[in-house]
Amino acid sequence: MNDRLAADESFPALKETPEEIAYELRAQEGALWTGSRLLIGIWAFGAAGLAFAYFYLRSANNEQLWRPDGITAPTGLGAAIFVTSVACALLIAYGNRRFRSGVTLDWQVAGWLTVFGALVAVGLQIYQLTDLPFFPGSSGYASCFIGWAGFNIATLLVGAYWLETLLARELRLRRAVAEDGGAPRSALPAARLFRANLEGATYFWGFIALLALFFWALFYVL
Repeated sequence: MNDRLAADESFPALKETPEEIAYELRAQEGALWTGSRLLIGIWAFGAAGLAFAYFYLRSANNEQLWRPDGITAPTGLGAAIFVTSVACALLIAYGNRRFRSGVTLDWQVAGWLTVFGALVAVGLQIYQLTDLPFFPGSSGYASCFIGWAGFNIATLLVGAYWLETLLARELRLRRAVAEDGGAPRSALPAARLFRANLEGATYFWGFIALLALFFWALFYVL
């Protein structure tokens, strides 16, 4: 027994080299970059399915039931949802730029305003569903709009949740990296991963703005 313990103690403990640690950190940053873009791609496929259904049913127009009597969802609420979504995306883009320049307070204010704006847009979308001049399934337009409304609610909630977790994480991270230049400048792994995650969330909000513009044009302009 003692001989076995002595043999085990003769082997040095395995330790990661600085090069291995740096490689693992770069791999984690790359995973965050790839994961955020994959999420955008997955969401884009969902939006593409809705767009395909819209254009297919519109072109087929079986028995003139695509959009009887030119029905349209409430345009005022639709415009408010569209403007709020785009404003949220612009806010977080501005906040991210200020964060990279080292001004974390502006990013925090922009971030919380974006979360609040996203929840307002979700509330408006839900309220709009209670005030539609048509029934779900009554026409091709109605079916596509109901699908888009649910998809938009899910998209805004995902964007708001992602951003809220980043805001909460930055609060916990602030003290840990305060002596190393803060979250915008710190070279510590936690700060670098946080910045990569924030970049992905900002791109996702840009994607939300593009979706809002595209489907607003489909359902309220065309």
